[in-house]
Amino acid sequence: MKTFLKLVILVPLALIAVAFAVANRQGVTVSFDPFATDIPAFALNGPLFVVILIVIGTGIIIGGIATWFGQGRFRREARLAKRESDELRAEVARLKADLEQQSRRSNDNAGTYPSLPGQTAA
Repeated sequence: MKTFLKLVILVPLALIAVAFAVANRQGVTVSFDPFATDIPAFALNGPLFVVILIVIGTGIIIGGIATWFGQGRFRREARLAKRESDELRAEVARLKADLEQQSRRSNDNAGTYPSLPGQTAA
């Protein structure tokens, strides 16, 4: 079902992207020099769809990095909670082992009676 939904969403998006690329093949100049509009010091020439796809990809990468840094607090809390959970599981296992050991000792001594002072155990 998940694969089918991916196909239903991704195939139309891919078709739209291909149609967009075919319709916007004309060249554009992207200038990074705000002062010289006639002859910019740094400019890139390329098809419009390439420029737009690069801008979208850059936005996705910057957004992902910002989200990753923003969620650092939650990752740290999850690590601390996991560490505490592991420690508590180890303590529970140790306490169970101690309880079983005490239970075995009490079962071993169940048939004997404690000796009174001055008597030796038979």
